[in-house]
Amino acid sequence: MTVSAFDCRMCGHCCHGEGGIVMTAKDRQRLSAFLGITEAELVEKYTEERGGKLHLITKEDGYCFFFKEGCGVHPGRPDICRAWPYFRGNLIDSMSWEMIQEYCPGVNPEAGHAEFVKQGKQYLRDEDLLRYDPDSPNALISDD
Repeated sequence: MTVSAFDCRMCGHCCHGEGGIVMTAKDRQRLSAFLGITEAELVEKYTEERGGKLHLITKEDGYCFFFKEGCGVHPGRPDICRAWPYFRGNLIDSMSWEMIQEYCPGVNPEAGHAEFVKQGKQYLRDEDLLRYDPDSPNALISDD
């Protein structure tokens, strides 16, 4: 039996911190549909432009605007959120994988890095989260 490399604990650690959630066109379409508003409304109310890219805004406490004891928009969340913790750095570097274990209680150290990579790449393929779009955040990987 294969041990799971990651089981989200809904702790919100990955939802805290400013600036990391870049909204691609695909993300804006999905999130606005989930919220039942137009993309223009989504952009106006919930994003800010920095460095030529749209980012989700955060609240005063530093959490994503949509975090309320868990993700309030989970079915509509952006691809970068969907991909966590299977980010490129964590997949290619075992030291990064070890470091996120202190931050993310959902990462299972007993699985080992090789199993984390195997399950992570499969998850990214299954969820169509590979980086094909040059607009996608750099944290996502290309299929190899």
